[in-house]
Amino acid sequence: MSIEQSSPNPSARKPRVALVFGGRSSEHAISVSTAGSVLTSIDRDRYDVLPIGITHEGRWALVSDEPARMAITDGKLPDVANVAEAVDGQVALPVSPGSREVVLSEPGSAPKALGDVDVVFPLLHGPWGEDGTLQGLLELSGVPYVGNGVLASAAGMDKEFAKRILASHGLGVGHYTIVRPRDWETEQGRADVRERAAALGLPLFVKPCRAGSSIGITKVKDLAELDAAIEEARRHDPKLIIEAGVSGREIECGVLEFEDGPRASVPAEVLVGEGFDFYDFEAKYIDSSEVRIPAALTAEETAEIQRQAVAAFEAFGCEGLARVDFFLLEDGTWMINEINTMPGFTPISAYPKMWEASGVSYPELIDRLLQTALRRSTGLR
Repeated sequence: MSIEQSSPNPSARKPRVALVFGGRSSEHAISVSTAGSVLTSIDRDRYDVLPIGITHEGRWALVSDEPARMAITDGKLPDVANVAEAVDGQVALPVSPGSREVVLSEPGSAPKALGDVDVVFPLLHGPWGEDGTLQGLLELSGVPYVGNGVLASAAGMDKEFAKRILASHGLGVGHYTIVRPRDWETEQGRADVRERAAALGLPLFVKPCRAGSSIGITKVKDLAELDAAIEEARRHDPKLIIEAGVSGREIECGVLEFEDGPRASVPAEVLVGEGFDFYDFEAKYIDSSEVRIPAALTAEETAEIQRQAVAAFEAFGCEGLARVDFFLLEDGTWMINEINTMPGFTPISAYPKMWEASGVSYPELIDRLLQTALRRSTGLR
């Protein structure tokens, strides 16, 4: 063996990935479960991994690399607080583009350097993570990260602006009305909201405007139920959206960025379990609702949903990945329900399953997302 071959090569160091998950939103448990799945499947021969959890209170904590403890088991939801290594420790990402060193601070001890990170995989769902806030922090820090940038993340999280963007690009959306915080503060405002909701017809879906995982959503079949549905949604977000119900099949399609641009996966169809009116949180994560992959569609229908999914991805300026959720209406037309800029990666999540059916395995999917992030710069691009 020559000297050149045996000499250390710093450039051959495995990229170090900081998995950031948990967070302050009501989707905390889904994020933890997502992180557990990624920890299980990421190629340890190619990447070093640093798991960092964010508690409900917003503390960043070093987390044990024990993915089995992060799963949803027998209906019990996981929590960062239960897998954090230090109760009082605080992990800090770099705060300037000149450093990528992560530091652990604990009471009564000098700060401990945990080494540099090369890329962050933000596996947060909902506000304070999926909505552009964490992405903005990473841009300021100059640390590459997986997935969508500030604008795409923020617009995709807010259902009002998501619908505005989709409609402006000629993509079909349903009828809706927005309830802002001030609209529900006076009796006159409440009366106006009730009137606008009634004009949409029944049934209605009342949703937090900036949330996901079907949390806080109520299907309203009688206007007498409207106020209670609004109060439930307001527990998760002071801004609400009320949507007119539609009759159709619920179809999802994944989009993934390749070197030559975004491509769409084979579609999946959501088949809600018996006893559920719609695909709510329990039906999605606790019960045995089925996702059929591939969806039973004609070749023409599949081509059209894939076209529209990529068009939605481009309309938001997405990067890395997205999942676009559709309704195939009874008249054969398509309507986009929403775009998800950080889809779930749990063992039952449709996004990785759709790509597996499209020829990209779970470990390959993670690798592609990380490599895409490592190739691109932070800042304006």
